[in-house]
Amino acid sequence: MLILISPAKTLDFETPAVTDTFTQPDFLKDSRALIKELRELSPADISGLMKISDKLGVLNFDRYHAFKTPFTQANAKQAALAFQGDVYTGLAAETFKARDFDFAQKHLRILSGLYGLLRPLDLIQPYRLEMGTKFNNQRGDNLYQFWGDIITNAVNEQLAAVKSKTLVNLASNEYFKAVKPKRLNAEIITPVFKDWKNGQYKIISFYAKKARGLMSAYIIKNRLKAAEDLKGFDVDGYGFAPELSKEREWVFTRKE
Repeated sequence: MLILISPAKTLDFETPAVTDTFTQPDFLKDSRALIKELRELSPADISGLMKISDKLGVLNFDRYHAFKTPFTQANAKQAALAFQGDVYTGLAAETFKARDFDFAQKHLRILSGLYGLLRPLDLIQPYRLEMGTKFNNQRGDNLYQFWGDIITNAVNEQLAAVKSKTLVNLASNEYFKAVKPKRLNAEIITPVFKDWKNGQYKIISFYAKKARGLMSAYIIKNRLKAAEDLKGFDVDGYGFAPELSKEREWVFTRKE
């Protein structure tokens, strides 16, 4: 199976990487094209475009101008270790052993507004560019138009590489919209995580994001290849709820 997750706004380029193994992003040429256009924005433009503070506008202005290839361990860090936030707390890639990273490289992909599609060990440099950003660019009015069929084609190629017809969608709606489901050569399984609150099961964003990372790690560490095996996910008190699930939307609940 192939797993898709979202990136994170929070980054950690200070903590040393737990592995020296790295790869280069497949679509750096496209990333450079975006950076070239992003460099035309002022800090104020960036703040307005992304609805962020003036301080963050300046930070990302500086990041775009500092972007430099080739990527090395001196100026970049592996994506799964650089991204922080709830999903990556659950993923806990810093605990991976070499064999875990090997499996993740084949079966886990991270969607990105700047890099398109990343493997866990692909080097990245600090950035902020959410997929839903309405950034007018040479290919269209937003990043979905910029990436076009590139991400979908890459996902199909990687599904073929692992000889699988199953895509596990653990990405947010904002990022999964960059993929064109009708063009995928795969059955899409979308896990949904709900916690008990006020007498009913609800999606609580913080917990659901962390659970996406937990399930990704569960697949990786248990070397799962069959979709049905996902129903055995029992980390942090979650369990499969068949009575709440649909054919391709599998619900996992927790009462804690």
